Amino acid sequence: MRVLVFDPFHGAAGDMIIGALLDCGADKNCVMRAMLSVVAEPEITHVTRAGIRAVKVNTNAPPARRRLSEVMTRLEGAASEIPPEVLERAKRVFERINDAEVQVHGAQSHFHEVGADDAIADVVGACAALYSLSVDGVTVMPITLGQGTSTGSHGVFPIPAPATAAILRGSGLLIRQGNEESELCTPTGAALLAEFSTIASTDLGILRVEAVGYGAGTRDPAGIPNVIRAMIVETTEKTGVLSTDSVDVLETNVDDVSGEVIAHTIECLLEAGARDASAIPVIMKKGRPGFLIRVICTGSMSGTLAELMARELGTLGVRCIPAVHRFIAERTIEYVDVEIAGKHRSMAVKYGWMHGEIYSLKAEFDQAREWATDLGIPVCKVLRAVEHAGWKSIKKIVPDQVTDED
Repeated sequence: MRVLVFDPFHGAAGDMIIGALLDCGADKNCVMRAMLSVVAEPEITHVTRAGIRAVKVNTNAPPARRRLSEVMTRLEGAASEIPPEVLERAKRVFERINDAEVQVHGAQSHFHEVGADDAIADVVGACAALYSLSVDGVTVMPITLGQGTSTGSHGVFPIPAPATAAILRGSGLLIRQGNEESELCTPTGAALLAEFSTIASTDLGILRVEAVGYGAGTRDPAGIPNVIRAMIVETTEKTGVLSTDSVDVLETNVDDVSGEVIAHTIECLLEAGARDASAIPVIMKKGRPGFLIRVICTGSMSGTLAELMARELGTLGVRCIPAVHRFIAERTIEYVDVEIAGKHRSMAVKYGWMHGEIYSLKAEFDQAREWATDLGIPVCKVLRAVEHAGWKSIKKIVPDQVTDED
């Protein structure tokens, strides 16, 4: 399997991501065409950062501030110049940024720095670059964050910026603290990496490096390579049926909490970084009906999530079953063209892999629900159509695999 690996050892920004992907072999014409659809012709040069040769991208875009609806309209205006998959992914990146802005500031009328033309060009260019590489999945190594404070539209703010922290929350991406007093990871960079990531870095197994690229930032601090690295690697087949890792399992019983509160708590737990959360009906002592609330998380998150469970549910105790061994399947997300009632849409499908073959697939429910609402049809019909198209597309992903569609 061909995988793109990002190593943001000095943070990440949109222009740096484009540069690294171009250096890895992304189609320059495809990227330029996509960026030209929203800004003037960008400048692409080769520079050196602390002795490392890297590609530097300058969008040459003027400053601007726009509402999300205005950003989406601008993206729609570029639809004739970019593939549908690129357009849909770019929209999702800005939806991530918008969600983060709302979490930080409440309802906003405008984006701030990320609503400018250069951010739009960065997002479109990065999405086009990734699309042109045709990789099977993307993994992101821990992102280095700066420290101290910086100045933005609202004045002085802590680093990482509040919007960046909100995007990283619940993204599944790992971070590490850097020593430099500067904003190393921007909201745009965080949103792009969160959207691109499909494979945990621990799930890759043995790798063979095929290409390496570096994307440069604007600053050139002495002795510190202000770059992000991207590598295209080929994974070898794992010897076992499934890969393994360890998780903690948190549990508590409740019998005096409403279903609405339980549903809200599960949503909060997932947003806070839980791998999974569920409520199981149980009969408790004295025959009282109740629920077993179960949360699966990494060991580093168990304390935080246990506290959240106690606060939201009012429970006095949370059991922790540490370091539970689990088997996990390799998974990737692909986009397939789906037609319903004469209308086409690029839809995400999550594929499960075993021994180099796809053994399961599932449509992304939120996307299916949104399209079902637009079409005014039951969501189950959209799910069936997406998964049918997903099975048909397997031949493009694994040419030799035999499926039920054959």
